[in-house]
Amino acid sequence: MKPALAFRGEQVDIGGRRLRAVRAGPAGSGPLIFLEHGAFGCAADWAVVQERLAAKGLRSLAYDRAGLGHSDPGPRPRDGGAIVADARALLAAVGEEGPLIAVGHSMGGLMVRLLALVEPARVKGLVLVDAMTPDVIALPGGARAVRSFGRVLRLAEAGARVGLMRPVSLLTGNLIGLTGEAAVEKRRIHGSAPHARGAADEVDAWPATSAQAGRTDLPPELPVAVITAGASRRGRG
Repeated sequence: MKPALAFRGEQVDIGGRRLRAVRAGPAGSGPLIFLEHGAFGCAADWAVVQERLAAKGLRSLAYDRAGLGHSDPGPRPRDGGAIVADARALLAAVGEEGPLIAVGHSMGGLMVRLLALVEPARVKGLVLVDAMTPDVIALPGGARAVRSFGRVLRLAEAGARVGLMRPVSLLTGNLIGLTGEAAVEKRRIHGSAPHARGAADEVDAWPATSAQAGRTDLPPELPVAVITAGASRRGRG
């Protein structure tokens, strides 16, 4: 029998299945910064962000969605409704019932938008990091691109079953420059067949998730920050 792999954080029971959560920062009464990773992502993606938030005295929670990383799979379909229900169950299970600042990267932007619609009194702000919006699926070529991405993930799953994703993960499993335990964890997850399958299930449900997240406008009083990657601009002199 193979020994269980070590990983950062904890596995939290949300009712017969477990989600891996990584908490950082001091205990306190201020809003919790709740971090949603993108498609094919995991909690490790937020490792540097969590370190820097903790250094500023801010607490945060990142997690692996069901079927991804070190989390157990969840019932299908893996649409936004199911994912937000899991997120709420996770927060309740770790005793976090207070206000949230919800941060979403890429596809995770749809999840935090939906969370804000479901919990308008609780979500005090959104931070969208290179985030997808509900209308992306309706753009010319949008649905086709999503379907193509889903097929790529199914191929990654098939390759991972026979070990082909392990060498690939050495090249592509840590393009965001993680170090230490988080880097090892990210590469290991990137080469995992169950992880690719879980990510593909989410992408298959992308149209439904977009419809759920876009069913109504966000509350006009909700602060929203948008962060987009790009070359830094520095003034002369």
